[in-house]
Amino acid sequence: MSGLAEAADALYRYRRPEPWCWDAVVKAVCGDAHTSWAADHAVLQAGGAVAAHADLIAESLGHGSAYTDELLTLALAGMGDLRALPALRRLADANQLPYNRPRARILAALPAVELLPVLLPVIRQDPEQHYSGTALLELLSLWGPAAALAVPEVVRYLGTAETYGALRVLGRIGPPAVVAADRLAAYATGRDPRAGQPHSRVAAWAHWKITGDPTLALDVCGAAVRSGTASHGLPFLADLGHLAAAHAAPVRRLMESPGAWTRTYAAHAYWRITGDPEPAVPVLLAEVDPAWEGSPATPVREAVHHLGEIGAPAAPAAPLLRGILAREERLRQPFAGVRILADRAYVRTLTEALEGIHR
Repeated sequence: MSGLAEAADALYRYRRPEPWCWDAVVKAVCGDAHTSWAADHAVLQAGGAVAAHADLIAESLGHGSAYTDELLTLALAGMGDLRALPALRRLADANQLPYNRPRARILAALPAVELLPVLLPVIRQDPEQHYSGTALLELLSLWGPAAALAVPEVVRYLGTAETYGALRVLGRIGPPAVVAADRLAAYATGRDPRAGQPHSRVAAWAHWKITGDPTLALDVCGAAVRSGTASHGLPFLADLGHLAAAHAAPVRRLMESPGAWTRTYAAHAYWRITGDPEPAVPVLLAEVDPAWEGSPATPVREAVHHLGEIGAPAAPAAPLLRGILAREERLRQPFAGVRILADRAYVRTLTEALEGIHR
């Protein structure tokens, strides 16, 4: 195995690789050398792990192939380095912005006030023909209220294949998206014929986040809990918290659901609604599999996150979480192109959960 291949293998396998591994892949990509898919994609997922090479990465932009430039741009963006902006502007002008959610999440490390003006002309394109619409909506949802300037553009996605994502963004933005309140009410109540059940729930939740009136959200998401399609309404009831007190009993029953996702959502929602952690903690703790390899079929990371939100009453989870955090090897099931990102997100969730428990 060559030194570069050995370095890339270590980066995908270990949470704390030897520093020379990052050195090797960054220098190879910055030199526009013949590297490998693994080395290239390690660099774009690196984030702060390559902060020591930020100057080299910035200086290398524009001196290699278009492919290399995109990798290095994402590497800079993942560090929150504003020197990525000119390259992102060039990509936007060429309609070549990142087209998937993992890459959009990398861009979220940049401040919205700097990057949003670069993105707005792209978001204004025809939503029906916008290949990167899903990714851009994901980015806007991560920014939340900081994406308020994009409200007119996001509204144009309602009624398209990206309706769910657009509703989610509007809810995350909150009161600055009040111009969309009537349309959200139409989706929530079914007056808009394009509204289906998933759309009605997120629309009702977004209507509450924008207007401050919880009536629609409580009616629509509460009905979902009673209908047997609960997992799609539980996260919104959790967000409503004590306002959803009338739904506490059916939520409590769903903590015994055969579905792991429903149990996890129900335990979190019950704690948020009632403030009572005693029934929720054992349910959430049972979902934290120490041997989990990152499969999206089980809600392990979500359960860890919710235990951290509960805080001190979740103290029985702390030894297990510390043991998982101490593991040397990364999650293995996520596709390699996002494995480092997924593992870093899990490590961050574990760290924050332990901080919440010990606060």
